[in-house]
Amino acid sequence: MFHRISLPSLLVTLSLAACATSNKQASPDELSPGAPSEAETTATVSQLSSTETKKKTEVTEKDADAPMKTIAPAAEPVAAAPSLDSLDGLANYDDLSAAEDYTGDARQRVVTTTPMGLQPMMREQVALAPKAAPARRDEYAESLGTRGVVGGTVASGPAASTGYAAPPPPPAKPVEEPAPYAIAVNTEGYTNYGVNPMTLTEKDAQSTFSIDVDTASYTISRRKLQEGGLPPADSVRVEEFVNYFPYHYASPGKESGSAPFAVHLEAAPNPFQPSHHVVRVGVKGRDTEQVERKPLHLTFLVDTSGSMSSSDKLGLAQKSLEYLVSQLGEEDTVALVTYAGSTQVMLEPTSADQRAKITAAIQRLTSGGGTAMGSGMELAYRMADKSFESGAENRVIVLSDGDANIGRTSHDEILAGITGYAKKGITMSTIGFGMGNYQDTMMEQLANKGDGNYYYIDSYDEAKKVFGQDLAGTIQVIAKDVKIQVEFNPEAVLAYRLIGYENRDIADRDFRNDAVDAGEIGAGHMVTALYDVVLRDGYRAENLATVRLRAKPPGADAPAKEWSTTLKGGAVHSELASASKDMRLAFGAACFAELLRNSPYAEEMTYQAVYDIVRAASRGGKEETELQSLILTAAGYANQTVKVASR
Repeated sequence: MFHRISLPSLLVTLSLAACATSNKQASPDELSPGAPSEAETTATVSQLSSTETKKKTEVTEKDADAPMKTIAPAAEPVAAAPSLDSLDGLANYDDLSAAEDYTGDARQRVVTTTPMGLQPMMREQVALAPKAAPARRDEYAESLGTRGVVGGTVASGPAASTGYAAPPPPPAKPVEEPAPYAIAVNTEGYTNYGVNPMTLTEKDAQSTFSIDVDTASYTISRRKLQEGGLPPADSVRVEEFVNYFPYHYASPGKESGSAPFAVHLEAAPNPFQPSHHVVRVGVKGRDTEQVERKPLHLTFLVDTSGSMSSSDKLGLAQKSLEYLVSQLGEEDTVALVTYAGSTQVMLEPTSADQRAKITAAIQRLTSGGGTAMGSGMELAYRMADKSFESGAENRVIVLSDGDANIGRTSHDEILAGITGYAKKGITMSTIGFGMGNYQDTMMEQLANKGDGNYYYIDSYDEAKKVFGQDLAGTIQVIAKDVKIQVEFNPEAVLAYRLIGYENRDIADRDFRNDAVDAGEIGAGHMVTALYDVVLRDGYRAENLATVRLRAKPPGADAPAKEWSTTLKGGAVHSELASASKDMRLAFGAACFAELLRNSPYAEEMTYQAVYDIVRAASRGGKEETELQSLILTAAGYANQTVKVASR
């Protein structure tokens, strides 16, 4: 709960409570194990010009090893009218409960306004495990007793909060003509789902969550970094970083039986926490050639409100849809519905072989007016119901910036009117566009509750990846309501932590409750989850964990089935460097996300060490090369120097 206090009092209170955590400067002596051995050259990535800029907001924080210091002021932003829906408005209101509408919870935050948007300067206090485990693992449990265990969750002494460094000013860009529709500055909406804590196995041996193959968080962070700043910490979801990358998992074979996916398990020491190991759970769905191609009945729901007027929104959405249509066949159909201040059917369900007619309808789209997303959603589902075919893939694809300001405006309200269609088997994917007023929470939750997936498109190349290279996995579901339950053997595993998936948690008792909604796997999809575990000293157990998957076949009212796989002690490597490249790449991507979201478990990580892990695991693919570049960019904004090896 928020209490009514004045803003000056809040600033003083938060300043005195700020954590002593600060970004460390990496040196050549601090390289992680397995760093490249070839000749190296030093490429220092540093902050941009330190030219004095006008103060907008000053926030002070206390450093444990230094006197009180002041965060560098950001450049003067474009003024925006105070609003209870925006953190900008906090400076003009003493009643801090107004922030609850924006964040969706009662977290207190201090912000500074930058050209890239509002960056949180303090993170919510989160319970964390000790920085380094004792030399003997069994002493770990004894040390936990001095800090207390709440509900089987490891809790340290005073919770730590970490500062969020203000990024340098972005490079100068050509002046663009103002959009015809005025967009409020810094009204993006993200939700902080917290960070999973360590859990004692003897208190709770089971970890249960919904599968997730969304990737929007990675793409949003990529755009923020490439445009001149760190992404908002609340926008970073670890699992979406990990699942953005393709891995070389084998498809299900005869050994998988009737399971629509294969499970791959592996473990190796965690280089950042002595006595800890990382466990990888990899799932690979049947490839497209193993799955009969079903007809696709797609209904495009396009946001044509005034906020979509820029070329990176409606313009890019139109190009993306035209590309998607080019991938369809004559057995597929397309319908087109728009919403702004009102809704409109632009195209009745039409065979995809009438490509010219469909493309012409897409090209006629123009923007203007308010955003009646709820009404548009209802109309799109009614249109999808008109072309519904049992046994086919019936899906609504929403293309929007997530802003809704007319009628029902929350995702719960919007979804309330379409639950009957969802039960019938009409799924939904959400595709996000644009920045400035982007509502990530709305788009992520719509896809989550609509039995679909969530992507963010920041370029035409990304559109071709989502609607071309990944089309089968994006559109064609091979298993729905997929849940994973990992049960650790208490004789071998002392404690564990699921890295990411905070908003996908499912109660252990609901694993076999098929009324509880979960995620989907598409044809050829790969899903990866990582655990940080503490193994007992001298464990003799052959089995470390049992991984169970439960899922329903696609279609309405299909019964669920369950499969299990065991993690053997022989799958534990002696060092991370000897693990597969797939595991090391996934771990490197997860560590990068942990740094960006200021996770309390990232205190021992440096951008140098994470870069070295990713570089050593890279097979030279486009995505892996891009990840290395983004790590270097983020290191610059965090004032860390990264030593780049030359080949």
